[in-house]
Amino acid sequence: MAKLYYGTTTEPISIDDRLLAHVKVVVATKLRRGESFTLSWVHGPGEPVGRSTVWLQPSIPLRFVFDSEQPEALDQNLLKRMANDANSSRGLSLDIAIDDPAAATAVVRPKSSRTLARAA
Repeated sequence: MAKLYYGTTTEPISIDDRLLAHVKVVVATKLRRGESFTLSWVHGPGEPVGRSTVWLQPSIPLRFVFDSEQPEALDQNLLKRMANDANSSRGLSLDIAIDDPAAATAVVRPKSSRTLARAA
C-alpha cells in the first residue's frame, strides 16, 4: 500500500499503489494550475468507521510514497474520469474502481508534462 501525506499530519492515507499513481497525476495537474478541490475516501481497516474529506490546495504540503520502485502504468480513461470528478462539485473520491473494464481499455505511460496536461 502506498501512502499519501497531506499537511502537517503524521498519519498517512493508505492507498493502493496503482490508484495513488493516478491520483498523483490528477492532483499534481490541478495544483499546478492553482486549482483547489476536495479529496474523499472511506476509512480503511483498523480505523474508525466513516469517511474523510480534505481540501487540497497548492500551499499545503503533499507527499506521495509508493511501495514499488517502478512507476505504475497509467490508464488514460481512468485519468480522464478522475480529472472530471476532481473538476466537479463532488470532488475526487478514492472510492473509484480501478479495475473497471470500462476504464481499462487504454494503458499508457505519460512521456511529458504535455501528456499529463491533456490527461487532466
